[in-house]
Amino acid sequence: VQLQASGGGLVQAGGFLRLSCAASGSISSINAMAWYRQAPGKQRELVATINRRGGTGYSDSVKGRFTISRDNAKNTMYLQMVSLKPEDTAVYYCNAASPAIHCPWGQGTLVTVSS
Repeated sequence: VQLQASGGGLVQAGGFLRLSCAASGSISSINAMAWYRQAPGKQRELVATINRRGGTGYSDSVKGRFTISRDNAKNTMYLQMVSLKPEDTAVYYCNAASPAIHCPWGQGTLVTVSS
């Protein structure tokens, strides 16, 4: 399965964006999906996870501001981001939550939050 994130852009602090992750194949067999991000000069970090039943988890840095969702019928996952901060600036990627079953990393989508 190939995963492609989209929806990034330039936004002012306090603004919002909605990212999408389109899969080339079925994601219904992947129990837990996730959004990751990599800021300049930093390691990639896990931002949010969602399992097949809709259970979600978030990093402390985005909890209360980001909402992850998935539509298995459309093989698509989303990340709704509100109250964006400059520190949210990063390239955002989607993938399986478990490194053991990671799909090839796509190019990601760049989110830039200006202060």
